[in-house]
Amino acid sequence: MADTIEDSPVGWVASHVRRYLETDGADGGKYHGYDSLLLTTRGRRSGKLRRTALIYGRDGDRYLLVASNGGAARHPNWYLNLCADPEVWVQVGAEKFAARARTATGEERSRLWQVMTGVFPTYARYQQQTDREIPVVVVEPT
Repeated sequence: MADTIEDSPVGWVASHVRRYLETDGADGGKYHGYDSLLLTTRGRRSGKLRRTALIYGRDGDRYLLVASNGGAARHPNWYLNLCADPEVWVQVGAEKFAARARTATGEERSRLWQVMTGVFPTYARYQQQTDREIPVVVVEPT
């Protein structure tokens, strides 16, 4: 990944990402007690690499993410980006790897939604705040 990476324009997220990078996740690997990772996607319009920090869960060797956007009516940009280009980069602690992301559907989504609301119960409240079905993203190392 030789391109320049742009971090989230949201101040507190950018600060979290910087702490994570500076310490290989020792500071930032937990966000208010929840496991967090760094996800880098390619901008669907700009083509630029975009990085954000997200809470994650696990399903075997797969990583699970929730595109909640805090219960907003619109999907988060990172999710729209990975829908356009599912090849992503992930950092979990000091480990960095390429991965492929996809949206869980049907029974798999239902099962993984339960996993993720167990990891971060606030996701259930976010779902009640919006009319869209909040996506669960499965990220598999390649």
